[in-house]
Amino acid sequence: MATFVKLYTGARMPIVGLGTWKVTEAVKAAITAGYRHIDGAFVYQNEKEVGAGVQAMISEGVIKREELFVVSKLWSTFHAKSMVRGACEKTLGDLKLDYLDLYLVHWPVGFKVECSPYLNQAPLVEYCRSQGIATIAEAHKKTAAQVLIRFQVQRGLVVIPKSVTPRRIQENFQVFDFELTEEEMKTILGLNKNWRCCPLAMCKNHKDYPFHAEY
Repeated sequence: MATFVKLYTGARMPIVGLGTWKVTEAVKAAITAGYRHIDGAFVYQNEKEVGAGVQAMISEGVIKREELFVVSKLWSTFHAKSMVRGACEKTLGDLKLDYLDLYLVHWPVGFKVECSPYLNQAPLVEYCRSQGIATIAEAHKKTAAQVLIRFQVQRGLVVIPKSVTPRRIQENFQVFDFELTEEEMKTILGLNKNWRCCPLAMCKNHKDYPFHAEY
């Protein structure tokens, strides 16, 4: 099983990366745990903190810059051609890096389920359990999150889990020591409902709205 995907530029992008949010210590914990892919963005408003974590690990000799794959994203208010360079240089300055490995055009999409005491998602949680994710996790002695990360890894997709908890950061990276069976993969694929948690309904009349297409 490959631990990276090869981009058209030839760059090797690690298949599991850390999604950054509130982060200096999280970045340090992730690099210590073995992550080499750090995913960030201007709009997260934390690139100085991400940079501090990266620079701390470089200064301590834990990692070299060239061993990391650092991603950032151009926010939608800076898409005008005249603004792109300045936005990128601001990101590089905040990260204290000379280059990025990948710079994406940011559009806020994701694959998350909001769940809290105020929105407990009981029907959805019970449905997921009934469809076997918890059972699959128990069979492999893994968490449900590890199973779902592994599911995407086995599909050859890059996965960007977020966490600021060192234990969970480590757990989320421990997905290369087991393999889902063909039947388990089919079970999880069978959950598909073509449902998006972030359909960007406010933009549905925009000429470039991306979700009118089948995929």
